[in-house]
Parts: sequence; structure tokens; C-alpha cells
Amino acid sequence: MTEPAHGTSASSASSWDPVVLWSKPESEREGTPLLVLFHGYMANEEDLMGLTDHLPAEFTVASLRAPQAAGPGFSWFPLSRESDYSVERVVESVTAVSQWLDEVRGRHSSVSILGFSQGMAVATSLLRHRPTDFACVVGLSGFAVPSEGHEFFRDDEAAAAPVGFFWGRDQEDQVILPEMIEFTHAWLTKHTKLTKIIYSNMFHSINLRELAHVREFLTMTVLGRR
Repeated sequence: MTEPAHGTSASSASSWDPVVLWSKPESEREGTPLLVLFHGYMANEEDLMGLTDHLPAEFTVASLRAPQAAGPGFSWFPLSRESDYSVERVVESVTAVSQWLDEVRGRHSSVSILGFSQGMAVATSLLRHRPTDFACVVGLSGFAVPSEGHEFFRDDEAAAAPVGFFWGRDQEDQVILPEMIEFTHAWLTKHTKLTKIIYSNMFHSINLRELAHVREFLTMTVLGRR
């Protein structure tokens, strides 16, 4: 069951009030581990909710809609090839997500995050901003963004207390640029407890074998059992 909702209204008029799909009704969320999903470029909050059936039932899953309209869907920030891209645009978007998380995390036993494609950039940026806030992170067919020295990214703190990170991708994925993959691999290797798995014939998508591995990773890392 999914429940569309908006986040809790914040006192600041500039605060983001996202559209959210929840896997559980509000009455069943208290004390559960939370898993937040971040969709890819030009998708929406419905795109990843089909993953819920393949994830541990103990989790409450929340899927967020990105703030900016893009084609038939939404984006978290401009693509790097677009003229209006900047690391500041990434920071603005991820700051808004972080503020929303602060409003909801108190009801849950832990918070984990999962991002696909551009959504993985959101997840990695959240981890880099708040290195101790998350039980684990899952990145699927995506990337991390270069920080360009911005103080928002607390990479030294992430390296000092590395978090479990699952990264799944296909080497034949033509969507994510090779230089972004190279940067992402180097960052994850240095700053996280990385579990990296390569899948064949998946390209820029998610397959059932990968979802089985994600389920196992979440079960072991967050729930503490095999």
C-alpha cells in the first residue's frame, strides 16, 4: 500500500515540502527503520516504489519527488552538461532533502538511503554532508559529484567513520560518463565500506538479481541478520 503525502510544513517559507509516497500508513511507521528512495533524472516518486516488494518488510519506505520539473518528470539538479549546473545547485537540493529528513527521522529506529542514477548523487551527497546520520547507503547505476572544494561535503569525516555502501552497476551502462564512474569509484573506495557488484546485460536499469543483493545487504547491515 502506498500513501501519497506532503512532508511536514516547516516554519521557513523557503523550506521544501516534497511529495512523498509511503509504503506504510502513518500509524504503522513508528519505530521502524526508514529507507528513503531518490529517483533518477526525468522520473518521479512512483518510479522506484516497485522496489518495495523486493525489500525487507520491516522497513518503512519513503519515495520523494525531486523539486525541479524536467521533461516528463523531475530532477534533483541540472545535469553537469547543462549551462545552469553548479555544485551550489546540488547543495541547495540536498540541503532541502536533509531538512526534510530532520523532520521525520525521529519517528524511526534508523535512516538508510537509496538512489538510482541521479538519485545516487543525492544519496552520496547526503552521506558526505551528514556522514554519521545513515545506517547504510545503496547506490544503483549512478554516481557521486565532485565537491569542487565546497564546505558542504565533509569528506574527511566520512572517511573517518565509513558507512556501509552498496554500489551496483553494469559496465555497459552508457548513461553515466566514464569520468564520473572513475571519480565515484575512487571516492567510494576511500570513504565508505564498499560492496561493489557488477551486473551483465542490465545497462542503465535495475534487475532482480541486484534487488536480491540489496535486500541481503539491508537485512545484514540494518537489521543485523542474514
